[in-house]
Amino acid sequence: MGDQGRPEKGRRPVRVANCSGYKSGFANRVVQTTLLIKFSDDPSHEMFLQATLGDVDFITGDYLAEMNMAENAEAYKAGKVPGYETTAWEAIKESIDVVAAKGIKIIINGGSLNPKGLAKRVAALVKEKHLNLKVAFVEGDDVLSRVGPTVSSLSGTLPEHLDSDNKAITTQTKYGFLKNETPLILARVYLGARAIVKGLQHGADIILCGRVSDASPVIGAACYWHSWSETDYDSLAGSLIAGHLIECSAYVTGGNFSGFTEHPAETFAHPGFPIAEIEADGSCVITKHPGTGGLVTEDTVKCQFLYELQGSMYLNSDVSAYLNGVRVECVGEDRVRVSGIVGKAPPPTTKLAIFYHGGHQCQYILNATGYGTREKWELLERQLRTLVKNRGIMEDFELLEFQVVGVPERNPSSQLLSTSYCRVFAEAVDPKTLLGLLDAFKDISLRHFSGMFSPQISPSGISLTCPAGFHFALDMRTALPNPFLAYYPALYAQNNIEESISILGADGTMTLNVPAGHPPTYASLEPRENTPAPTSVPLCNSTPTRSIRLGDIALARSGDKGSNLNFGIFVRSSAAWEWFRAFLSHEKMKELMGSDWDESFFLERVEFPGIWAVHFVVYGILGRGVSSSSRLDNLGKGFADFVRDREVQVPESVLGI
Repeated sequence: MGDQGRPEKGRRPVRVANCSGYKSGFANRVVQTTLLIKFSDDPSHEMFLQATLGDVDFITGDYLAEMNMAENAEAYKAGKVPGYETTAWEAIKESIDVVAAKGIKIIINGGSLNPKGLAKRVAALVKEKHLNLKVAFVEGDDVLSRVGPTVSSLSGTLPEHLDSDNKAITTQTKYGFLKNETPLILARVYLGARAIVKGLQHGADIILCGRVSDASPVIGAACYWHSWSETDYDSLAGSLIAGHLIECSAYVTGGNFSGFTEHPAETFAHPGFPIAEIEADGSCVITKHPGTGGLVTEDTVKCQFLYELQGSMYLNSDVSAYLNGVRVECVGEDRVRVSGIVGKAPPPTTKLAIFYHGGHQCQYILNATGYGTREKWELLERQLRTLVKNRGIMEDFELLEFQVVGVPERNPSSQLLSTSYCRVFAEAVDPKTLLGLLDAFKDISLRHFSGMFSPQISPSGISLTCPAGFHFALDMRTALPNPFLAYYPALYAQNNIEESISILGADGTMTLNVPAGHPPTYASLEPRENTPAPTSVPLCNSTPTRSIRLGDIALARSGDKGSNLNFGIFVRSSAAWEWFRAFLSHEKMKELMGSDWDESFFLERVEFPGIWAVHFVVYGILGRGVSSSSRLDNLGKGFADFVRDREVQVPESVLGI
C-alpha cells in the first residue's frame, strides 16, 4: 500500500536523505521589547538539492533542538507565530513538484508545535498544484495538560528525572525549579516511529511531525521499506544509528569535524548533506550525492557516531540499541559502511522535555590588558562580591560566576595579544537582584570608565577603584536582566502516550485517523555500563615517551545531553589502541579536565574497540542544561578540542619512533 510504482521496495537498500539538522534561536528581552533572533538554521534549499542531485527514496529532516519549541510556545499561544518551522514550509514549497514527479516521500519534524497547521498548508499547496500526494501529520507529543500546567502541580509528584538511575545528579540539575511557582511553558514527549510507519502503510507521501525523536523519521522510512516487524530489534537498532548518523545534516560529511586541518580548507566550504543506504538487516552505508562538498570517511562517521551518545546503550521509543560491537569501514569514495549494532526491546519510558521560566540572567564581558592580569581578575571578583554582600543580596543569586577567558601572550606584539577577558555571569529569580549587581558595578566602574555610568555613592560607604588595564566593549545590553527558560528532562511512561497519525483530504479535512498503539513489549532499564580502563599494557610499560598534544594522535567529538556533556575520542591504529584505552582512564580524564572537573560531577566511561574509541559522559557539568547553563560553551561543542589540546606523554613505540 502506498508504494507508488516502486516494485524494488524491500529488495534493495532504502536511500534516506537528510535535509536539515537543527533549528535554534534564542529569545532576548531588552528593556520593554521582545526580540526573537534566529542565529542558526539549515537552509531550506537543501531539501531541493537532496531531491534533484540524485535518486533517493525518502527525505527526512530534523528541525528541532531542545530549546526552539519552548522559545516559540508562548508566542504560538498568543497567535504571533504559526507554531511550525517556517523553513520546513519553505523547503516543501520549493521541492514539492520534484518530489511528486520522482515519487520521493518526505518525513520531517518541522511541524514543531503545530504539525496539523503545517499539514493543512501543505495540503492546500498540493490541491493548488493538482498533485497526487497524500499529506499526514502526527500528534500525541503534547502532554502539558497531564503534567502541568504549573510548577506547583508537580510538587510532590515530580516526574522522574531522565538520569534518575544516576545518584550523582547535582541538586541544581535535578530540582532547580521546585522553588519557582511559575507556569510550565512546554511538556513534550519524544515519540518513536510507530505513527510514521502506519501513515506510510496508508499511503501518506508527506508526513509532518512534532517532537518525534531525531532518528524516528529514518527508522520509520526503513521499517516501512523493509516491512520489519515491531520485534525486528537488530534491524530497528541499526536504522536508529543510521538516523543518528545523518540527523545532524553536514556533521557526518565534514561539519564540526576535528580532523578538518588535515584537508584543504575548500573541502568544507559547503559540505553536501548525507544519505543513509539502509539494508534489510539494519546495517547502512553513509554517503552523499556525487560532486557535493565535504567528505564521508571513516573518521567523519566515527566522529558523528560518538556525538551526543548516552554511553554504550542508545535508548529509543522503538528499540534499545547496543553499540559495543559497532564497526565502521570505508567501502568506496565517500561511502562508509556501519554495522555491528544489536537491538533489544525498548524501555517502558521515553524522554519528556519540560520547560519553565527559570528566572533571569545577565552577563558582563570585561577586558584586561597587560601586566598582572591574574591579580586584576582576583581583585575584581573580591570587589564585586564585597559590594553584593554589603547590599544584602548575595543569597538571592542562584549563580554568580567569574569566568576568565584566555591567557595574555608573553611579550605580546599587539595589545589584542596582551588581552584576556572575564565573563561575569549571574542568575536570579528576581531581576532586582541582577540590577543590584549592575549597581555594584557602578561603584567601581565610574572611577575608571569616565561617562560609562551615572555617578552613585556606594550604600556601603566603601570606596573601591578598578585596577589598571580594565576596559569594556561598548555594548552593555547583556548587563540588563533577561528572562530565560529552564529545562527539566524527565521520563514518561510509553503506555500513557496517545499517539496517532491523521491523513488529510484535498480540502484539508481529516479523512483518516490511525492510532499508533504501543510497543508490544518492553525491557526494563539496565544499569549504564561504566568500564574501568585496563590496569597495564605490557607493550608500553618500558618504552620511552614523548610529550605531544593529544589531538596529534586522536580525533574527537563532544556535545550536550541536557545537564550532561558527552565526549568521544578515538585513535586511528590498532597499535595505538592498546596504549590509548589503558591511558584514558577515569582518573586521567579528570586530570585532563583540569580545573573544569568538580567532585559533584559523575563520570561514566565505555569503550568501542571496533573503532578504537573511548567515550565519556560527564554528568552535571552543564548545570540545568541548554539556556540555563552558565558555561561559555553551554552546548559542550568545544570541549573535545580543549581536551585534544592538552599535552600528554605518549610512548615512542605508539608514535612509530
